[in-house]
Amino acid sequence: MKNEDFKGVINMRFSDSTPWWKEEKHAPKDAPNVIFIVLDDTGYSQLGCYGSLIPTPNIDAIAKDGLRYTDFNTCALCSPSRASLLTGYDNHTVGMGFLAEIDMGFPSLTGTVGEQYGFLSEVLKDNGYSTYCIGKWHLCRDEEVSGAGPFDHWPLGRGFERYYGFLRGDTNQFYPELVQDNSIIDPPALPEDGYHLSSDLTDKAIRFIATGKSVRPEKPFFCYLAYGATHSPYHAPQEYIDRFKGVFDEGYEVYREKVFRRQQKMGLLPEGAELTEINEFTCPWDSLDDWHKKVFVRYMEAFAGLLFYTDEQIGRLTDYLKKIGEYDNTMIVLLSDNGASAEGGVNGCMSEFYHFSTRQQPPFPTKEEYERIGTAESFTVYPTGWAWAGDTPLKLYKHWVHNGGVKVPCIISYPSKIQEKGAYRRQFHHITDIFPTVLDVCGIKTPEKIHGYVQEPRPGISMRYSFDADADAPSMRHVQFFENEGNRALWKDGWKAVANHVISPDFDEDQWELYDTSKDFCENHDLADQYPEKLQELKDLWQQEAEKVGAFPMIESHLRTINNFDIGKQRQPRPRKPITHYTYLPEMDINAPVPMLSDKSFEITANVDYKAGDEGVLFSSGFNIGGYVLFILDGKLRFHYNFQAIRYFDVESSTPLPEGRHLFGFAFRFEEKGRGYGVMTIDHKPVGEEVEFSDTGFLLRICVGVGRYAGSPVYAGHKGTRDYCKYKGVFDRTDIWISHPETEEDQYEKLRYAWEKE
Repeated sequence: MKNEDFKGVINMRFSDSTPWWKEEKHAPKDAPNVIFIVLDDTGYSQLGCYGSLIPTPNIDAIAKDGLRYTDFNTCALCSPSRASLLTGYDNHTVGMGFLAEIDMGFPSLTGTVGEQYGFLSEVLKDNGYSTYCIGKWHLCRDEEVSGAGPFDHWPLGRGFERYYGFLRGDTNQFYPELVQDNSIIDPPALPEDGYHLSSDLTDKAIRFIATGKSVRPEKPFFCYLAYGATHSPYHAPQEYIDRFKGVFDEGYEVYREKVFRRQQKMGLLPEGAELTEINEFTCPWDSLDDWHKKVFVRYMEAFAGLLFYTDEQIGRLTDYLKKIGEYDNTMIVLLSDNGASAEGGVNGCMSEFYHFSTRQQPPFPTKEEYERIGTAESFTVYPTGWAWAGDTPLKLYKHWVHNGGVKVPCIISYPSKIQEKGAYRRQFHHITDIFPTVLDVCGIKTPEKIHGYVQEPRPGISMRYSFDADADAPSMRHVQFFENEGNRALWKDGWKAVANHVISPDFDEDQWELYDTSKDFCENHDLADQYPEKLQELKDLWQQEAEKVGAFPMIESHLRTINNFDIGKQRQPRPRKPITHYTYLPEMDINAPVPMLSDKSFEITANVDYKAGDEGVLFSSGFNIGGYVLFILDGKLRFHYNFQAIRYFDVESSTPLPEGRHLFGFAFRFEEKGRGYGVMTIDHKPVGEEVEFSDTGFLLRICVGVGRYAGSPVYAGHKGTRDYCKYKGVFDRTDIWISHPETEEDQYEKLRYAWEKE
């Protein structure tokens, strides 16, 4: 407290002075608790209360106590939607025009939310709320995801008082990369102990709420609970996956028709809604052979198991709120960040990383791999056909700004205030509307300044009017701009112009479509030729809105080709001075960033004081679905490179390891893309034969462990260890030496050139 702010009297002697205490912040009288439950990649029709055949009884119970919004829209991608949800601004305006991983060097593509754009958590904290963040963050760059920070863009830097979750876009549900507050930690248990991330996150939400209500019962809380479900990987306890045997055997086309009939019977869809036709991204079910059908079904069973299991955890949270008497006075907003994901491609995949590493379709699963679907030994994404079914009856998926990408389930429950419980609300709304809705309901005015920054006007409108209106009341929102990866749309009073950039190599060649969504909810009937003037009006308005929110430059879609990924053109890292030597200490936090070793010659060495019998991991990067590890086992120095759990490369020393202090290492000699040679080294000298590698990517740069694994073991022979294969001996550090220094942008340029050449 500055002396000039002090309102008492200060004299030399305490007894002659008058004390004064700064008034504590108090929330408005009767202000409700607020919980956001954010699901990930959950399509429009994947909840039971939106027509799904996958039961979600606990989410459905929230819907019965609140309102279901049938025309709620997001930003078509996770980081952008979350940025808009928590700030109330257009995602481009705040710097999240794409994913958070990388700063692309433009105001709309910084990969973080600018400090001048206040978070809802900051506003509520400043108005007497306790603020908790649990689960997926995905609002800071990869370079910031380490125990060394910077922490400015972590949850505690943006108004949350407690955090427990994971910072990246997804994580292993059995071996997650966990952060508590500003510290990287290990999960509290292993899969063999029954651990699963959805349960763990719910435990922490309950604990944070219980602690706050026990110590400060008068304070309402804001709890942002963002599950990893139902983003890949589709990990669930086996009994939950097995529960859905037979449910999806008829295929996604039949399943989709059943869901559509359910939606019609429920009254969810407006009159005249029609199923959209199959598109070029999906194989007709009857064209598949029996083995493809069997694998496709198993992918969906794993997805359903994950969703059903997570629904149970949501039920535990609502049951707890009822137990402590807080449920009726809690406003719950449950929504998805975007439509169902088509990132698995036509055939789905055992590991989503395969696309990003190879730009090719992955090999189809073997019978042995089939048994691993949904377990910790997989990182599965289902085929596009199931995403198509998950967005019933809409067109396209996540990444696109057709309705299948942006229109999602949204439920708002506030039992003590919402009278028409279980009803639908058909007004058009956008994710930026949630911010003003919360402040309206809580009786808090949007502050003119947040942490010294004057707040620009937010585009959203409060949805509070819809609590008391009926389903047919007119929408108070009239215009909405959409852009994601070059896909563009403008909605105005029911009319929607949309351009699918994925099918065109140039923005000027994009074919714009026009829909009257007041009559054509599913975008089945293109009216562009019939109403060219209306289309031009919306295109012109799109341009104006794009300039207003700062949407330029637009990036190219990384789904440019139908089945393959091309991320090269989107990766333009911040220029940095080349570094040839990196040092990692065994006492450091796990999950530190490592240099890009793709298509480079390098050597990894561990400074070891070796005694016979010492063994364990010296350095690791990645996990059981891909990565590399330097370790000692059975008296031999070894290096294992696991490429997407599809190809494996092993190198080992040919001589007994000498006792005493030595540098134990692995040296890789790069020859050309797709070919290099690795050999074990002791004190930089080769010990054994060179082994040829047919993959030179070494792209996985997460789950980094020094003297141990950071998560699940890269090397299958280490399965079952409960100490993350911690090295049992003494060693000082691990070093990475790069022979031919190049900046990261040089590496991306080389990768991009090779991909385009192919």
